[in-house]
Amino acid sequence: MPSSQARSRARDRNNVLNRPEFLSLNQPPRREHVAGETRGGGGPRRPVRQPSQQDDAAAARGSRDSSEGGAGGDGGAKEASRWPEQDCMQLNPSFRGIAISSLLAIDISLSKRLGVCVRPHGSAASMRSMVTLLALSGHALPWLCGTLICLWRSNTMAGQEVLVNLLLALILDVMTVAGMQKLVKRRGPWDFPPGFLDIVAMDTYSFPAAHASRAIMVSKFLLNHLVLAVPLRILLYLWAFLVGMSRVLLGKHHLSDVGCGFALGFLHFRLVESVWLDSATCQTLISIGSLRWTPLL
Repeated sequence: MPSSQARSRARDRNNVLNRPEFLSLNQPPRREHVAGETRGGGGPRRPVRQPSQQDDAAAARGSRDSSEGGAGGDGGAKEASRWPEQDCMQLNPSFRGIAISSLLAIDISLSKRLGVCVRPHGSAASMRSMVTLLALSGHALPWLCGTLICLWRSNTMAGQEVLVNLLLALILDVMTVAGMQKLVKRRGPWDFPPGFLDIVAMDTYSFPAAHASRAIMVSKFLLNHLVLAVPLRILLYLWAFLVGMSRVLLGKHHLSDVGCGFALGFLHFRLVESVWLDSATCQTLISIGSLRWTPLL
């Protein structure tokens, strides 16, 4: 009997898995520990203490706390793995975001520097009235009223056809630009409140520039349907460009607003040309508008 116990103790000592560094933390300690053993297996045994109910409760509580701590550790690891990724995305933005932010900053800076006619007593105060008049030439109200007057005074069907399509193009331009401005709601570089004429034409925001869109659309329309000499054609293009730049000089729009306005006006011209109304349709619309239309019997 003593020899078998000595062999079992020697086997336990030689087992690598019984070393303390390989034991699990959740595993309760072994209940039989032999103290005072020598290399030869001799020496008295230390009495083994029997576990009490308090020890069992403490072990169960420690096991529960360790399991909860493990679950909390997993949640903490998930949070830790999630937050540093967001911080890394904020600290290291994409090349596209950096490029867009840089272009917007350059756009705002150049637009503010070009707004030389903003203040009535600035360095360019002498040309403020001329620039204001140039911007007024691209307003929607003079073009709508002028087209209606010309349509009322016109006596030829060809002229009425051109004027009706021009009127529809102007209405399309006003409604499209007003809708995009309400959707984007971008303020101008100097953030001035809109004037009375701007409110009438629904030109209350900066993007896109309504004057630029209208100027390029009207110039393309007139060049396509009127026979003009080369100097007049050049002056018409120059007028459209100066109308767009006048709004930048007055501090109403950014350079990007004017550029997008030019592109939008060209698209309006192409759209009107693609859905061009013929002479019969234009005469019907004129009859309805003048209340002289009689239904067919």
